[in-house]
Amino acid sequence: MSTAKTNAVRLLERQGIRFELREYEFDPEDLAAETVARKVGLPPEQVFKTLVARGDKNGVCLAVVPGDAQLDLKALAKATGDKKVETVPLKEVEPLTGYIRGGVTALACKKNYPVFVDETAQLFDLISISAGMRGLQIVLSPDDYIRFVDAKVAPIGKDKN
Repeated sequence: MSTAKTNAVRLLERQGIRFELREYEFDPEDLAAETVARKVGLPPEQVFKTLVARGDKNGVCLAVVPGDAQLDLKALAKATGDKKVETVPLKEVEPLTGYIRGGVTALACKKNYPVFVDETAQLFDLISISAGMRGLQIVLSPDDYIRFVDAKVAPIGKDKN
């Protein structure tokens, strides 16, 4: 496998942010964060997925939650100042972000949407996020990531049950 340079990777390099790339074979039928975590050798709670949501007042935002959690829409609404927030339909993800499902990242997104990161990210020295394509993850310090994407940290993840 040759390491592809995505816009997200180029952006981090230009800013001098330390990171590591981890490539993995992906199955388009199984893009679950837990599967990605196993393939990059990290626990699922350390591999963060980026979801695209839309609030009734403040519009589109990105929610970054651990791979072993689901997005708590009520908590996200509270964090964004919206009454109600819903994830956007899959068909809108690429037009809004420039990324396909399984490759969405707040880095080098089409627009600078507000980013909300689950507070558990700060429990780790390193977290993994998508590099902007399926099959490639960026491993970096959560503090660097939060600072770089100007994210607000909030309790927006919840158990999957």
